Amino acid sequence: MHIHRIAAFTSQGQGGNPAGVVLADQLPSPDEMQRVAAEVGYSETVFSCPNGDGSWRTRYYSPEAEVAFCGHATIALGAVLGQTVGPARYPLALANARIEVSAEIQDGEWVSVLRSPPTRSALASPELLAEALELFGYAMDDLDATLAPCMANAGIDHLIVPLVSRAALARMNYDLDQGRHFMQAHRIGTIAFVFSESDTLFHARNAFAIGGVLEDPATGAAAAAFAGMLRDLGRKAHGEIVILQGEDMGMPCRIEVAFSGEPGSPVNVRGKSSAIG
Repeated sequence: MHIHRIAAFTSQGQGGNPAGVVLADQLPSPDEMQRVAAEVGYSETVFSCPNGDGSWRTRYYSPEAEVAFCGHATIALGAVLGQTVGPARYPLALANARIEVSAEIQDGEWVSVLRSPPTRSALASPELLAEALELFGYAMDDLDATLAPCMANAGIDHLIVPLVSRAALARMNYDLDQGRHFMQAHRIGTIAFVFSESDTLFHARNAFAIGGVLEDPATGAAAAAFAGMLRDLGRKAHGEIVILQGEDMGMPCRIEVAFSGEPGSPVNVRGKSSAIG
C-alpha cells in the first residue's frame, strides 16, 4: 500500500494541512483503513478506489474514527488523482453523499477544486454556545455582534463562532479531552472560530478534538459550511471569499471558496497542494 503524503491548501508554496492519500484497486477493510490512518497520524487520511461507474469510492479516517467528509483530504486526493490518472474532474462517492473534485496544474502547482455537498445552517442554541464559550475561555464580549454563531453543515456539522478581533482568535485554547467529550455529546465535527477582516477575507482556527487533533491547520469542510452560513444569514449572497488558517500554528494555509446565491446549493472550495518530503 502506497501512502501519498500531501500538504493541502498551501499558501505561496508554504504551510498547508497534511493529509494521507491512498489509491487502491479496492478499499481496504474498515479496520485496516483505521489502522493506517492512526499510523500516518495526520488529522485525516483518505482512501479511494474506482467504483465501476466512473466515480471513485472514497472514505476518510482520522487517527481515531471514520469521518463522513474532509475538505483538505479531498483537495489532496484531487492532486494525487491528477498526478496519477491525469488532470480531470472526478466524481466521488462518499459514505453519505456524492461530490466531485477537479485537478489541474497552474504555474507548476497542483490546484484542486472540490464541489461540496449541499449546505445548511441554523443559529446555535444559547445553551450550546454558552458551553462552547466556557470550554474555550471566551466571554460574550469576544463575539462578533454582526454575525451570529451557527451550526453549519456542508457534509458534516460544524459549530462556527465569529469573534470580534484577531487578538481574540489568537487566544484560542482548550483542553483536548474536554473538547472531545463536548463534540461527541453534541455530534459536532469541528468547532471553527473566525474573524472577519473584511467582507471577503477571513481568518480561522479550527478545533478537531473529536478526531484526536487539537487544531487543524486548514479545514475545507468547515470553509464550505461557513460560506453557506454567510449566504443563509444574508452577510454575503454570493461571490468569493478567502479564509486564512493555520497562521497561529506556523502552518499558513489559504482556502478559496466560491458560491452562488441559491440557498443550500453546493459551494466550490479551491486550494493548492504539494508533496511532503
